[in-house]
This record gives sequence, C-alpha cells and structure tokens, in this order.
Amino acid sequence: MDEIRKKVDDDWKQKVENEKQTPKEEGKFTPPEPDFKFFVTTLALQASIALGHMANPETKKTQKDPVQAKFIIDTLGILQEKTKGNLTPEETNLLENLLYELRVAYLAPETGEAK
Repeated sequence: MDEIRKKVDDDWKQKVENEKQTPKEEGKFTPPEPDFKFFVTTLALQASIALGHMANPETKKTQKDPVQAKFIIDTLGILQEKTKGNLTPEETNLLENLLYELRVAYLAPETGEAK
C-alpha cells in the first residue's frame, strides 16, 4: 500500500516538473505564480469593484456594493493583523497602502463627481 502511495506522489511530482519544463502554448491562460502581493492586490481590486470605482469584468457594469466592499476591506485588515511581523517590508507597505486607500474611499462622502 505504501508503495502505491509513493508511486502516486512521485507521479504527481513528475507531472508538475514536466509542466514547468513544457513550453507555454500560445493563447492558453497561464495563472501567475501565487504570492502574497498578488493575493492582496486581487482582494483590493475586488473591493474597488464593490466600491464602484471600476466596472465588474463579468457584467461590464459599475455597481456599488458597500456591504461587499466592507467585507473585503475588513478581510484585508484581518490579514494585516494576523501576518504582522511575518511580511517583507515591501509586502507590509503594500498592504498598509491598499488598506489606507480603500478605507478612505469607503468612508468618502458621495460628491457626484468622478474621481
């Protein structure tokens, strides 16, 4: 039984290694390498969409959803709290700046003017 598991694990590792060495097909979506900066930037983008700062890529419409925006902003705040002391200075600054900008935008009164 252990031999079967090892073979499966080895097969999985080999497939991953082969994918890394296989040239990328033209026009085929290749996801970016996952990292903390990409993750928080993606969440911030979702919050910006919920704040109505940009159109939703699926609907092509700009709509405000303050409940969703607050949820995402609060989630980023939790990430900041839980990762304190474990981030690079660049990651820390990125998260602080994103949170500041999103919180200000969330609290900003509606003026009717385009930002």
